Amino acid sequence: MGGGWKKWKPEGKSIFNNITKIETLVGKKYYSLSRKPDIFFMLNRQEFICQLARDAEKLGVIIKTDDMIKSVDELDGDYIVDASGCPSTIKRELGFNKGIKGITYQQTLEDCNWFVPHLIRTYITDYSAGYFWVFPRNPEKKEVNLGIGFIIDTCYNLKETLENFKQMQGIEGKINYTVGGLIPVGIQRPVMYKNILFVGDTGVGTFPLLGEGIYRALLSGDIAGYCLGLGHPELYKNMVYDKFIGWDIIIKSFFKTIPVLNKIGKRSLLSTYHFIINSMYSIHMIK
Repeated sequence: MGGGWKKWKPEGKSIFNNITKIETLVGKKYYSLSRKPDIFFMLNRQEFICQLARDAEKLGVIIKTDDMIKSVDELDGDYIVDASGCPSTIKRELGFNKGIKGITYQQTLEDCNWFVPHLIRTYITDYSAGYFWVFPRNPEKKEVNLGIGFIIDTCYNLKETLENFKQMQGIEGKINYTVGGLIPVGIQRPVMYKNILFVGDTGVGTFPLLGEGIYRALLSGDIAGYCLGLGHPELYKNMVYDKFIGWDIIIKSFFKTIPVLNKIGKRSLLSTYHFIINSMYSIHMIK
């Protein structure tokens, strides 16, 4: 969180857990990565948004929370930054909502026997392009976010599949609430159209296998603000591509080959996952 990242560092109630270890199980092989404290956090997202809003108001930003945008024609400004998430109302209206998207289902469990405060876990199994995650949430309630995601179309029922996973792993806890929806994988083109800059899920998307969502949203928003403040918004596209395009090409190429790998056999699919996860963990260890 050095340098420019200090301005976004979560504080106080914005932090549920300080994550110091990440584990990924691919098939039967574990990958483990340790992180220094105060770098990787499990956020209290609502509190963190309020923290950022307070910081923005100190800089003179006027925040309105009761406006419902129904059409791009209602938007007025020299430049517009769309951070409306996935799916984006503007992109759907303009016919641009065509990036790679997965589908997810998540349960928040209270008094969970799998709560470990500083550890996040992901599981890549022989389900086609499917993975599970266990993230520690509120320590006071021993909460975890337990979820399942598929990056490509699937015949699996997400709720039933997650319940089967819970039973197999012996995960227990009271369900507080459930959520589900689309997850944008990688850059969702275009990242800029005329006077509209797309940031966050609607622009740079997420990197599911690393759990990168908010990180990418903050970074793309910062780049957009920098370009607009500089008076050269046209730089936004190239700066975003310079930052995100490398892994974007790799991960999207992989997902496009999944149907072929499935036909060859599950062993081929898991071998490819091994290669990708090992590469990602190695890079983060070097950093």
